[in-house]
Amino acid sequence: METYSLALNTKRLYDSKSQVFSSNLLRDIFEINKESSFFSTINRLVKAGVLTKLEKNKYILSSSSISDFLIANFLYQPSYISVETALNFHGVLSQFPYEITSVTTKKTFKKNYERKRFSYLHIKNDLYWGFDKTNDSLIASPEKALLDQLHFASKGLRGFPSDEYDLSTIDSGKLKEYAGHFPKTRQFLKLLKELKL
Repeated sequence: METYSLALNTKRLYDSKSQVFSSNLLRDIFEINKESSFFSTINRLVKAGVLTKLEKNKYILSSSSISDFLIANFLYQPSYISVETALNFHGVLSQFPYEITSVTTKKTFKKNYERKRFSYLHIKNDLYWGFDKTNDSLIASPEKALLDQLHFASKGLRGFPSDEYDLSTIDSGKLKEYAGHFPKTRQFLKLLKELKL
């Protein structure tokens, strides 16, 4: 009976088409209300290697080739991939960053998982925009990632190696429009001028 319910619950997970699961989503999928039964089911799935626990109340499908970007989005919400990580993804920065960096409206945070570092930079609510869903992950557009980088560099929280950027894919009109939404500090404007766009 236990093997049957394990197989049935595994099928339900795969049928859900999701790769990441909060405890609340798992409750909906399994339709289990009783707390002890629910956690017993989760523990069996983890023990059987079907689910992997990321942290409290967060799980991923063990057999799926889940992207680091999706894990980053899921670990700390709300967040989107930005700065060096997004710039590398879009081909603006060739150097691959050693950590996967996101922007969040929550406090600054760092987390290690599977020998990878996930870092999150705090940004104000009115600057939390300029990203799209790409391959199931929220990623800043090249222009927004560049401005996020510039914004954090102007505060001394990030480097700004403007000579290392390939700006050929940057839409200068969009960049100027987006830049209008950022605080116009002296340092921000100085770095923006360095781009020569």
